[in-house]
Amino acid sequence: MAPAGVRGAVAVLGAGSWGTALAILLARNQHRTLLWGNDAAHIEQLSHERCNTRYLPAQIFPELLSVTPHLEEALSSAPLILLAIPSHALRVVLESLQPLLKSDHQLAWATKGLESNSAKLPHQVVAEVLGERSATAVISGPTFAREVAGGLPTAVTVASGAPQFAAQLAALLHGANFRAYTSGDICGVELGGAVKNVLAIAAGIADGLGFGANARAALITRGLAEMMRLGTKLGGQRDTFMGLAGLGDLLLTCTDDQSRNRRLGLALAHGNSVPQATAAIGQVVEGIQTAREVVTLSQWQTVEMPICDAVYRVLYEALSPTAAVQALLAREPKSEIC
Repeated sequence: MAPAGVRGAVAVLGAGSWGTALAILLARNQHRTLLWGNDAAHIEQLSHERCNTRYLPAQIFPELLSVTPHLEEALSSAPLILLAIPSHALRVVLESLQPLLKSDHQLAWATKGLESNSAKLPHQVVAEVLGERSATAVISGPTFAREVAGGLPTAVTVASGAPQFAAQLAALLHGANFRAYTSGDICGVELGGAVKNVLAIAAGIADGLGFGANARAALITRGLAEMMRLGTKLGGQRDTFMGLAGLGDLLLTCTDDQSRNRRLGLALAHGNSVPQATAAIGQVVEGIQTAREVVTLSQWQTVEMPICDAVYRVLYEALSPTAAVQALLAREPKSEIC
């Protein structure tokens, strides 16, 4: 029998730092939570230690959090499924989910990025694999997993085409130190969560080269302009990019060294190669793949994104960070509002 006060069951798919942090949050909020991962040895370790020592070593699992390597078990008793997996793995996991889903399953994701080689946003991949479903949502915003797991104050955006589901999901997440706002702009929320990773690499490069606070502020501001140009062209709402999933997440990832993307930029500025930098970071750096897809998308949409393009050239065309900055500074003067 579930302990008194338990308010429902959630399956969190993805036992990395972010999935673990969300599972901890939900369990603390008195929801019976099942955390799934596809690495059986890692899941066994989590079960034995009651802690994700690989990613969040300081956080002991709450009583209502359990783990499993079996996808069918994770889904069988949880009406709500929350995916917290890297964008490159989203389609594969969705294809595994497809035969196990019931019509009443609700689906949300906290995945940030664009699909490799297609530049599709997560909601487009979900619709393509699973078809149109009545209850889907995305969770995004300025969040570091370690701080969420540690119970530090955090706010996010929950976006869904179904306002009632957005409100229900926000209520599940809401706690003493965690606040969730709702939105109907799935496209804008997802795009903000993707582009900010590319811009965080640029911010890391600028800081790594010692360009100072003036340059960082200018880069963030002009990067936001790029995000808004592409996002509104794709149908996102301008106000979304001034909110938590846009400006909020951009500020976080560009200014704090907990950001893997920022750390990649710092390492590149210090002369490391991309493989050297990613090996040292030891986790997926979403901005590497996303830079390629954002540039592809901007070309398809004929949207000018010079900062993102410069990051792409550093990552994929061996342009030195110093030369990339010089190319940006050499651009012709223009109106700020365009």
